[in-house]
Order: sequence, then C-alpha cells, then structure tokens
Amino acid sequence: MRGCRRSYFLGALCLVGTNGLALVVPWLLKLAVEALRRPAEAHHTPAWYGGAIVGVAALQGGVRIFSRTTLLHAARRIEYAIREELYAKLLSLDLPYFSGERTGDLMSRFANDLTNIRMLLGFGVLNVINTAVIYGAAFVLMGRISVVLTLCAVAPLPLMIYCVKGLTRRMYHHSKRAQEELARLTSQAEENISAAMVVRAYCREAAAVDAFREIGRSYQASNMAMARLRGVILPLMAATSALGTLVVLFLGGQRVIAGAMTLGDFVAFNGYLAMLVWPTVVFGWILNLVQRGAASMARLNEVLDARARVVEPADPAPVAALRGKIELRGLSFGYNGGEMLRGISLEIEPGQRVGIVGRVGSGKSTLVRLVARLFPVADGELFIDGIDINRIPLGVLRGAIGFVPQEGFLFSRTIRENIAYGKEGAAEVEVLAAARLARLDVDLQRFPDGYDTLVGERGVTLSGGQRQRAAIARALLKDPAILVLDDPLSAVDARTEEEILRELAGYYGTRTVLIVSHRLSAVRDCDVIVVLEGGAVAERGSHDELLWRGGGYAAMWEEQKIREEIAGFRDRRGTENVLEKEALQKGDDIL
Repeated sequence: MRGCRRSYFLGALCLVGTNGLALVVPWLLKLAVEALRRPAEAHHTPAWYGGAIVGVAALQGGVRIFSRTTLLHAARRIEYAIREELYAKLLSLDLPYFSGERTGDLMSRFANDLTNIRMLLGFGVLNVINTAVIYGAAFVLMGRISVVLTLCAVAPLPLMIYCVKGLTRRMYHHSKRAQEELARLTSQAEENISAAMVVRAYCREAAAVDAFREIGRSYQASNMAMARLRGVILPLMAATSALGTLVVLFLGGQRVIAGAMTLGDFVAFNGYLAMLVWPTVVFGWILNLVQRGAASMARLNEVLDARARVVEPADPAPVAALRGKIELRGLSFGYNGGEMLRGISLEIEPGQRVGIVGRVGSGKSTLVRLVARLFPVADGELFIDGIDINRIPLGVLRGAIGFVPQEGFLFSRTIRENIAYGKEGAAEVEVLAAARLARLDVDLQRFPDGYDTLVGERGVTLSGGQRQRAAIARALLKDPAILVLDDPLSAVDARTEEEILRELAGYYGTRTVLIVSHRLSAVRDCDVIVVLEGGAVAERGSHDELLWRGGGYAAMWEEQKIREEIAGFRDRRGTENVLEKEALQKGDDIL
C-alpha cells in the first residue's frame, strides 16, 4: 500500500469531496423547506434550491466515479505486485517445500486468496474512508442542529459494536476454514483432471465425483456458517440504525410541534441521519471483507514467509566453471527423519562414467539429486572439484549439471521449445543435433508438424519414451560438465535403449556421467558400477569384476537375463503360432 500511497491519498481526497457534496444536499433541502414556509426571509426561491440540489448531485456523481476508479485501480496494482512477489517466491523455494504442498492449494492462493485481498484493499478501503468521512461530518452537522437528538441517535451504537466484535472473531475462523476447504476442492479437481486417464481406466468416475462432493459439502458448510453470521450482523446494524431513527422521529417531532426546532432543521437532521443508514449497514460487509482478507493474507504469508533450505552460500568459493570431479565423504541423508543414505564414500574423476544400481528404494535417485543440490547437504560430505558443494554458487553448480529425471516433464509448448529450454538462445542446428543424439528425430519425422508439434499439458500427446527422449535432448543441449541420467530410458524398449546409449557413448567425451538404471544393460559399459543396498554402498567395480565376485550385482544380472530369455521365448512362440495358423489357413484354401 505504501507504493500506492499517492493513489490512496488522491482517492481519499475525492471521497472527502464526494461526501462533502452529499452533505450539502440535506442543508440545501433545509433551506428550500424554510423558503417555502417563509418566502420573504429566503435568500433564493425554492426552484433555485431545487436546481442547486440537482447541480450538486451531478457534480458529486462525477467526483465519486473518479474516487472509485482511483482506489480500485490501486487495489489492482497491489494485487499484481503481490502475485508477482508470490510467483517469484515459489520459484525460489526448493524441493523440500514442494514435497509437502499440493499444487491445487497453491493455485487457490494465487486465485481466491488474492481476490479477497484485492476486494479488501479496494472496496474495503473505499468504504472505510467513506464511512469515516460520513460519520464524522454528519455527527458534526447533526450536533449543530441538535445535540440532544444526536446523542439519542448514537445511543444504540456501543451495544451494536459490542455484539459485532464477538461475531467478527467467529467470522475470521470460519473464513479461514472456508479458504482451506476451497483449496482442498481445487486440489481435488486439479488432481482428478490431471489423472483423467487413470480414473477412466479403473472406472472410478463415480468414486471421484463422490469424493469431490464430500469436500464440496465441507466448503458449503463453512460458507453457510459465514452466511449465518452475516445474516445476524447486517440486520443487527440495520436495526440499530432504525432504532435511532425511531427515537429521532418521536423526539424531533415533539420538538417541532413545541417550536423548539424548525421544520427545516428537522428535515435536514433526518437527511443526515438517513445518510448514516447505508454506511452502518455496509459496515457489516466491510467487517466480512476484513476477516476474509485477513484469513487470505495469513495463507499467503505462509508462502511468503517460507524459507528455502537450499540457499546461496554465505561465503561462495571463487569458481567460474566446474570440471566434474565428484567426491562423497561419508554422505548421509534422510527425508523427514528417516535415513535414506548412510555413510556413502565415493570418488569420481572427471570424464568417468559411473553406473548406480540397486533394488527399489535403495536411494539411487536420492543420491544423484544431492549431486545437483536439489536437497540440502551437510557440510563436508559432498565435494565437486575439491570444493564443498555448499560453497559453490547455485548458478555455477546447476549450470554445470545436465539433469534428466525419471519423469521427463514437458511444458505445453512445441517440441522445439521444450528441447531449447535447456539452453537460452540455442541455435536450430544445436536443437536438431540434441534430438538426433536422443534418437527423437526418427519419431518426429512421422509427426505432421515435426519439431513444431505442440505436446499438450505435461507432454500428454507424446508417449512415455518420447517424453523421456525429449528430456534427454534438453539436457544434452545444455552441454554440461556433469550429466546425470536418473533412469531416463525406463519407458523405451531394449532396442531403442541400446541405440540411444550407442549415440550417447560418442557424446560423453570428457564429461562426468552418472547413470541410474534398473536395467543393468544400461550401465554395463560404465567405468565403475556402484551397487546400493539399504542406502549404503554394497559393491563397486566394473561389470566384469562384479560378475566375477558373484554378489548381489551378479544375482541381479542373472535374474534379468532369465527374464529376457523368457520374454524372447514367448515372442518366438507367439511368432510360431502365427505362422502355424497361416499355414493351416493356406491348406484350407487349397482344399
């Protein structure tokens, strides 16, 4: 709001002018009534006063439009600024934060919570200023006419304030709960729409609708609780105002009959009192806006106050580029108190190819994520080029690493743009070369638009293997010193995997390469193969050395060979059955 203080000040001045003009109308009406009763003593004719009232009302309308647009535009600018800050904050947070949050809940804060804040800083501030000006000026003018009637008119206000104070506390809690329920509703919708194929494949449409309906009922209940509170507050305020009006009509009428007050004063007093009715009623709506805005700001502050655990080093090392030597010294790591990696010590020379294998849950993906410092690493446990990873600037570290995760994420853009995302300002020839290395170019030849094909949300129009190869091409285009492949070929067949690995073999050069794979054939040609078991290094060595030892790696290799032989036998048997059926069909045709 400080950044828009000029707009707020100008809007407030316009509101003062608007209400000042509105307060002139009852006074002109008073003079018009007195001119009708005593034409000889009047300065102007009643018609003149009528024309003056029309002119003041028209001028008031023009100033009111300017005041509203000024204040509401300020609220829009604040909404824009908060949205930009919120988005920048989310991009600065790390994976530990996002692992505990739901996408739908974060999107709800961007949409609904920001709308509540805009309403508070726009219409809310406008009506607060409007109410304060009208109340202050009206009380002064009413006091000039009759102090006694003014005191009678405001006598019920303390009781109203006391009752409303208790109701607003409850309204805040209901409002915050409603926003949380709306976030759950948004998350549920976002999750089921993203998983539409799975929902349909398992015939779970009805169950998804029931779950959505249940959350919708909770959201409805929270909103109905707020509606009931508003239903109490608004009539309470209206009744307070009506009670004051009733007292004024009774006592003021008696004073006019007794001659203690002129009819013009009585008309003006009631005009000012009538002007207080709407601000009094709208005050309940303002309280609702305040409570909803406070609840929404509390939810936004949860994001704005969040702190990333992976941050830029306080004392960065003077390094401009990395060669790719990686050293782990007793590295340990865990999620939420559970230990995933235990005392891993490993030294990887620049240009070395290292395969990382192990059973599901052994910590393979966690290990390579720590190399990119996607999760916090303890000091003195992981070094690159002899420098503690916590002292390397994040831009330098991640600029030197090409990371291909298990699930290749693609943006809702063309294939060309998704590949070029790996390097800003990438040339066309570089994009084509990266796609060729990832064996994606063959598939793109069959697409009508080729590299300009839109992939849809999260690459939904591509197969799993095509998404993975696009992600590989993106990392290759980056030309990193360290290439991390976290099981990137799980969605392609063995033949395609072999072709891709053959292409990549000529690309590796002096780069340090870490390959995580559940297929041992993908790491067979690596210089060193590390076998993880229970978060610790169980074996290490070349493919031949590990087979000769006859340990866990050799057992996994034999197991995979048996599976491949069984799969090959089934394929051959299926082919023989097809040929046999074709021969029988030919015999039948001859007969």
